[in-house]
Amino acid sequence: MELPKFLLGDNTDFPKGIYVVHTEFPRFIINLEDDEVEWLEEFSKEDQNELESEAELLIEAATAFYDREVSRYDA
Repeated sequence: MELPKFLLGDNTDFPKGIYVVHTEFPRFIINLEDDEVEWLEEFSKEDQNELESEAELLIEAATAFYDREVSRYDA
């Protein structure tokens, strides 16, 4: 199965949460309500250094994806 790079997530138990799931390495879920990130990968020390530089770009891309999706609902 081919998955899109980002998915929107929703859960009625967390009504204020706005979740975006990144399905490619490094996989993560971000709650855009409070910018909390849950990484779905285990990282080595070497990976952590690379991740720090890449994380900001990935989070910006997740936010842009959400903004794009929401704008399509409003249209």
